[in-house]
Amino acid sequence: MSPTTTYATIMLAAGIGIPVLAALNAALGQRLGAPIAAGTILFCVALGTTVIALFVTGGVGHLSKAADAPKHLFLAGFLVAFYVLSITFVAPKFGVGNAVFFVLLGQLISAAAIDHFGLFGAQISPLSLTRAGGIGLMAAGVWLTQQA
Repeated sequence: MSPTTTYATIMLAAGIGIPVLAALNAALGQRLGAPIAAGTILFCVALGTTVIALFVTGGVGHLSKAADAPKHLFLAGFLVAFYVLSITFVAPKFGVGNAVFFVLLGQLISAAAIDHFGLFGAQISPLSLTRAGGIGLMAAGVWLTQQA
């Protein structure tokens, strides 16, 4: 399998996991009566999982470099917490499909901006008319999936 196919497969699996995560954590939040408690449990499980992965891959030594990293890079932790807490709170009231639709729309818009401007050190990929049209088609496709 080529690296491109491997990466695409991994990201497809990650994409499949996002609505599953939303549905599971929303259900847990409702069962507990507290979306923030469900988010806390999710992050405890996630922390345990990543710590195990860190030890298995031998990456523990790299943690010492975190002190030297630019502080704005740690905003990613805030953003993942915002996503988890918002989807856990909103999905039961708005529907998992509707919630994920707007998440995907936001991802398309922000990914295009990040790539176009090379933000956060990303590889620059200018937003051409063709790319903008493709993003528009993707957004329309995602919208169509949510129509009754």
